[in-house]
Amino acid sequence: MTERRPRVPLPRVLLPRVLLVEDDPSLSRVYAAYLAAEALDLDTVDTGAAALAALGDAPPDALVLDLKLPDMDGLDILRRVAAQGLPCPVVVITAHGSVNVAVEAMQAGAADFLLKPFKKERLVYTLRNALERQRLADTVDTLRADLDREAFGGFIGSSLAMQRVYRIIDSAAPSRATVFITGESGTGKEVCAQAIHDHSGRAGRFVALNCGAIPRDLMESEIFGHVKGAFTGATTDRDGAAALADGGTLFLDEICELPLDLQVKLLRFVQTNSYQKVGTSDPRPVDVRFVCATNKDPWAEVQAGRFREDLYYRLHVIPLPLPPLREREGDVLAIAERFLADMAAEEGKAFDGFDTAAAARLAAFDWPGNVRQLQNVVRSLVVLNPAGGPVGADMLPPPLSGLEAPTGGANGARNGTASPVPAPAPEAGGIRPLWRVEREMIRAALDACDGNVPRAAALLELSPSTVYRRLRALDDRAARP
Repeated sequence: MTERRPRVPLPRVLLPRVLLVEDDPSLSRVYAAYLAAEALDLDTVDTGAAALAALGDAPPDALVLDLKLPDMDGLDILRRVAAQGLPCPVVVITAHGSVNVAVEAMQAGAADFLLKPFKKERLVYTLRNALERQRLADTVDTLRADLDREAFGGFIGSSLAMQRVYRIIDSAAPSRATVFITGESGTGKEVCAQAIHDHSGRAGRFVALNCGAIPRDLMESEIFGHVKGAFTGATTDRDGAAALADGGTLFLDEICELPLDLQVKLLRFVQTNSYQKVGTSDPRPVDVRFVCATNKDPWAEVQAGRFREDLYYRLHVIPLPLPPLREREGDVLAIAERFLADMAAEEGKAFDGFDTAAAARLAAFDWPGNVRQLQNVVRSLVVLNPAGGPVGADMLPPPLSGLEAPTGGANGARNGTASPVPAPAPEAGGIRPLWRVEREMIRAALDACDGNVPRAAALLELSPSTVYRRLRALDDRAARP
């Protein structure tokens, strides 16, 4: 006789939970049969009190609610869901339908309204739509919460480009995976590495090592340390970055500057999580999380033979490109204002932000040196100018002092006048080029706000830097023959 093995339960898949509130047992069974083929976890109750208890224990993902219950009006339950802000779409069903009842239910927060009797397909599609709308609403709320982050881990800025960076850091930080940061000089690669460490939960130190700033003959000792007598001048044992970062994070900046012979030893270190001090063959195990960075294209360095391909694949696990400042729409002014406040406090001075013309020049500049260059510009203007009032365009140091401020709202706000808008030539069929319409709308918004660019940008639902850039581009377009 064959022995039966005990049945092993399959892991439960998390399905959308739906609560059906219907006091008629036969209808409750019918509706449950309607939904039997759907991927749902369906619970049924027959009283309002039971429905409120179920909502209090664990709110479902959707509620199918009969309005006429033996112990209370279903509208009271609907209002309770709305008052508590439960993320639970409610599909109301009733046999006592009228326009007034439907309107009242929708005003109370119902996602949809079904009049009995209804067909299976109507219930199925109505519930599917309600669940999908709620899923999309949850997604939008999550994205909106991300977009609300105006600063993160040492970074300043709420642009979409930086929101992507923040999300990668959030996801990558808790893991042990190596992060490879790329970006132009001055984009904040070390700030990014520090943020990864700070959000990793690792108890050890954050140790940064610039591979391009250390002499070649000292690099191996800087990474792995050395023992007394290992080379001329090694008078004592010394720990390197590998030992100092044990339990923490080792940040190798400008990794592509590492000599090829040391890349071999670094590869072994990454593979084995153990190293050897210079002058000894004893392996020393460590728990190190690696973060690397370069301002070069690492794959181009591999193809040029300057960076080992096997090391590239070991380190390039989670790529994290940092956007240049010119691509961080709207962040320039926010960063500059933070620098201005901090540096003015250090120098014992007080400035009242940037005026419109100065802000326009900051937004229009391309910032080849990125955040580091912006930091130096603000430091210079704080040191060289007397405190008091807003920073004007004439107070900005080179290279911004030689720039012309963008035309339109920026100059108009400073001079008290707005540039005239030439009358558009009549177009065939009454249709005008889109760029003309856009230019007129931006100018009209600036005129309505007396040249206040941030206020006009808010009305247009754009960032101030977008207004500056678009107006300059559109004015250039209008000046062409």
